[in-house]
Amino acid sequence: METIRVALDARAYPVHIGAGAIDAEALYRPHLRTGRIAVVTNPVVAALYLERVKAALARAGASPAIEILVDDGEQAKSWSALDRVFDALLAARMGRDGLLVALGGGVVGDLAGFAAAVYQRGIPFIQAPTTLLAQVDSSVGGKTAVNHARGKNMIGAFHQPAAVIADVGTLATLPERELRAGLAEVIKHGFALDAALVAWLENNIERLLAREAAALTHVVRRSCELKAGVVAADERESGARALLNFGHTFGHAIELGAGYGVWLHGEAVAAGMVMAAELSVRAGLLPAADAERVRRLIRAAGLPAAGPALAPDRYLELMAGDKKAAGGRARYVVLQKAGRAILRDDIDERVVREAIAASVEGAPAAAAR
Repeated sequence: METIRVALDARAYPVHIGAGAIDAEALYRPHLRTGRIAVVTNPVVAALYLERVKAALARAGASPAIEILVDDGEQAKSWSALDRVFDALLAARMGRDGLLVALGGGVVGDLAGFAAAVYQRGIPFIQAPTTLLAQVDSSVGGKTAVNHARGKNMIGAFHQPAAVIADVGTLATLPERELRAGLAEVIKHGFALDAALVAWLENNIERLLAREAAALTHVVRRSCELKAGVVAADERESGARALLNFGHTFGHAIELGAGYGVWLHGEAVAAGMVMAAELSVRAGLLPAADAERVRRLIRAAGLPAAGPALAPDRYLELMAGDKKAAGGRARYVVLQKAGRAILRDDIDERVVREAIAASVEGAPAAAAR
């Protein structure tokens, strides 16, 4: 078991990483309070891991846990699913001395975290991520949200977990498509923040696809280290934390334009990183060889290296409400080199259109890649 600490003064918390972590009652015990415990999950994850988590909570001394099941998939990040969680908590008469456990991937973590942020003005919760994407990214940092028809993650709150319990053993049951989608966030961390991680991924991507435990543990730990450092410096995304959105401005547009759930989040981010790298080259910021490294690594991970064939105007329309916009100006996370992302608000819209047009399915540049 390895532990990384997210240093946020009174809101600091541990991230525990290791096989069998969800069974370790000692990891839950420090966070138990006098009230009820509720586990929010979906039917797929519940069939695999719910009883193990409930047993660990019982061994830790918790009262029998309330089970709250939400739908599987991105469509569960909705007001109706949120209301289902609230209804269950109210029916169980959970008070502010209660505790939520988010058992599942990024959707469950975002939804349960937002419920914890606003239920009775805030109760604590534990993240128990079971997907690679959630373990390397969404479970750490306290960003919680539901989606809106006009934009992804537009309704939410910053609410840090009491702890993250990342059991890499759960990745053995992860569908192949979900595993590859999670690798997109690892690739993002590398290109945005850590050139050494990029080089490691280029040499070890097959080990990750083969689910070698040591390789998976390495990328979960390194991703959590990188994100913990950024979150500690910029908890509410007023500066450096925005760099972790490399690929996300375009990726969120893809998810929204295609309809939530058609593209997995990681798949959309992968295509979004290609667009952002292409934009970086066309803006004169990034050598073309580094953009090719982005495309090559994304293809090696089995991820899409081109976005859906929507018109550039449609992409711009979908990106118009992006959270990173400031003062009415679009801001883009672009690269100067592998491992160094920057935020720019002065890129000509014509250049953005050209980058999009070159990075969609059917485009000559995309077809060649």
